Amino acid sequence: MKSNFHLLFYIRKQKNYKGGVMPIYMRITVNGKRADMSAGRDCDPAKWSSRAGRAIGTKEEVKALNNYLDSLQTKLRNAHQVLIDANQPVTTESLQNQFTGKIQKSRFLMQLFKEHNTKVKALIGNGFEANTLKGYNTSEKHLTGYLQKEYGKTDIEINRLNHVFITGFEFYLKAECKISGVSAAKYIKHLKKIVNHCIANNWLEQNPFVNFRSTAKAKERTFLTQQELDAITNKKFAIERLAQVRDVFVFCCYTGLSYADVKKLRRNEIGIGMDGDKWIFTSRQKTDTSSRIPLLPAAVEILNRYQDHPQCENQGLLLPVLSNQKMNAYLKEIADLSSVIKHLTFHLARHTFATTVTLSNNVPIETVSKMLGHTNIKTTQHYAKILDMKVSQDMALLKEKYKAGTC
Repeated sequence: MKSNFHLLFYIRKQKNYKGGVMPIYMRITVNGKRADMSAGRDCDPAKWSSRAGRAIGTKEEVKALNNYLDSLQTKLRNAHQVLIDANQPVTTESLQNQFTGKIQKSRFLMQLFKEHNTKVKALIGNGFEANTLKGYNTSEKHLTGYLQKEYGKTDIEINRLNHVFITGFEFYLKAECKISGVSAAKYIKHLKKIVNHCIANNWLEQNPFVNFRSTAKAKERTFLTQQELDAITNKKFAIERLAQVRDVFVFCCYTGLSYADVKKLRRNEIGIGMDGDKWIFTSRQKTDTSSRIPLLPAAVEILNRYQDHPQCENQGLLLPVLSNQKMNAYLKEIADLSSVIKHLTFHLARHTFATTVTLSNNVPIETVSKMLGHTNIKTTQHYAKILDMKVSQDMALLKEKYKAGTC
């Protein structure tokens, strides 16, 4: 860590200066950043040496002034040494505070994390969701565990955060907590948010993330093929709860809605689009972005099936949606009974819509992104994968062009 400083004494002309003495100031510079403060003395400009930063002359009053300035310089050097010995960062602010005796408020990582989570909790339903808070609380728990294991304490000053701390936390998450690289990257992202908050408030002068690069690679998104989707759609279930869960899941396979969005979907959010057919006009709960989706025949058929459902009629909902936990539990049964060997989760429906239902049927990715309610097309690219069948079809067209001599 660079910790050299430079001290300069100079005289400053005040506004409306009409002659006479000028006040002496001291300028502290650390790594290119400087702070000015009054030395508490003044001097006649004619008796001041800008080069030496001292008064000129042999009179007792000149010697006394220069001795005073020397004492200030010694005091500043001592303040600098105190910071070095305490392993504290040397900045213009910390050096000035140490010099003047002003106590600089220490800020601690976990205290800031708790304050952040408290604010997120207060904003649930107004910009944040409960699952978001759950993720931040988990990050707080993992950071506390890391601090206890590696540092033997429950909190740490933010100025002690560095590259070693971050890489050590990443290793702890993967090795000790057995967390995947993608999940570890999420928790480190939460830590980075706190660090960025500190930098924005000038509590940190250096960004400890400046040389950190995550090596986590996004997992390959799974989805249902059309054959697997048809197998689930056409399966007859004697148990009503399984048939109901299957219908909601298939509806999302043909609309791309997430669990949170289909659960809140109301009857008044179905309207007639510009093509004269039924559309969904809603907004995503996660991002509050608009999502407009033309309904495919398979989705319309499912909606018609639940027009007279008591729960839907009483609450104005489109479909009877169970809790996410129950939905995922029953989907495992549905997969087994439908002879689908993939691990079925509700979010798989969104990937199936993006990949199998739309992209593989030549729907442009920009259109898919709009229907999914994504704010960035890169997000859509994580969902939508080109199928081998689509590659084969596109290459077959290219072969025909070569044969016809039009390419």
